[in-house]
Amino acid sequence: MSKLKVRKKRISHRKILLYFTIFLVVISMILYKLADRYLIEHVEVKNAITNNTSTKSNQYAEDFTADNWSYASDSKKITIKKRTTSASGHKTTYFVADVQLKDASSLKSAFAKNQFGNNIIEFTSDIAKENNAIFAINGDYYGFRDDGITIRNSKVFRDQPARTGLALYQNGSMKTYEETDTSASELLSSGVTQTFSFGPILVKNSKTTKDFGKLSIDKNFGNRSIEDSNPRTGIGIISPNHFVFIVVDGRSRNYSDGFTLDEFAKIFEDLGCTDAYNLDGGGSSTMYFMGRVVNNPLGKHEERGVSDIIYIN
Repeated sequence: MSKLKVRKKRISHRKILLYFTIFLVVISMILYKLADRYLIEHVEVKNAITNNTSTKSNQYAEDFTADNWSYASDSKKITIKKRTTSASGHKTTYFVADVQLKDASSLKSAFAKNQFGNNIIEFTSDIAKENNAIFAINGDYYGFRDDGITIRNSKVFRDQPARTGLALYQNGSMKTYEETDTSASELLSSGVTQTFSFGPILVKNSKTTKDFGKLSIDKNFGNRSIEDSNPRTGIGIISPNHFVFIVVDGRSRNYSDGFTLDEFAKIFEDLGCTDAYNLDGGGSSTMYFMGRVVNNPLGKHEERGVSDIIYIN
C-alpha cells in the first residue's frame, strides 16, 4: 500500500473518530438536559410548609368513629364509596369521597419531602403519612412545570400566571379563575389559602364544561390529548366546606378503562357540585384514607411519585 493511501486511510479514521466523539457529546448533552428537566431534583425551598406535623403523636387528635370507608368526628365527616359503571360500553371503577368540614382549616396541602421545587416526588401515601393525614388525594403535580400560581397553606411559592386555576378560600368556598387576570398577592388578600394549576374546569355554576376535545393542559414533553378515557383525579364543591373528591382508576384492561373528561364532569354534576376542577391524573391518581391506598392505580397496586397532595387532618 502506498504512503499516500495509508495517509488517507488514517485521516479517514480520524474523521470517523471525530464525528463519533461529537455525536456522543451531543447525545450526552441531550440526555443531561432531559434528566435535568424531568429527573434531577431542583430544590427551591426547604422546609417549605412550617406547620407540617411530622410526628405521629397527635395523629387523629380528636374523638372519632371510623371504619374502612368512613370517618366521623365533631369537626369533620368523610364517607367514601366505591362505584363501578359500564356506561358508554366500557367498565370503569371510581371512588367518591364526600367530605364535610366544620372549618376549612382542616383542608390542607403538602409537598413531597416538604420541599418546593422541580422533580421532587414521593408517593401520595407517604406524603399523607408524614402529615398525619386522615384522607388525601394527589394534587396538581406543580413540580412538572415552572409556571402557574402556587399558593399553599396561605404561603406563595410561585407567581407565574399561565392557565385556568383553582382557588380554595378560608371561608370554605372554592372558585376557578383565570391566572392571567390576577396575581398571587391579590388572591391572598381575598382570602385564598390554596391554589392549584392544572385543569380544565369540569363544572362551573352547576353546568358542565363543553368541548373538552379542544383542550390541552400543557405543552410539556410527553403531554397529549387529555380527552380520551384515562385515570382521573378531581375536586368539587357542593356548598361551603362540603367537598367531593373523586379518583378514577383506568388504563387497566378488564378492571377499569377510565373516564373521558365529559364523563368525569357529569359525575360531579350529578352529585350536585356547583363547581369542579380536574387535577393531575394518569398514574398519579391516588386516594388515601387512614393508612391505606383506597384505589388501585393503573390496576397494578403501585403508586407513582407526585410532587404534592391535598389532604384532610
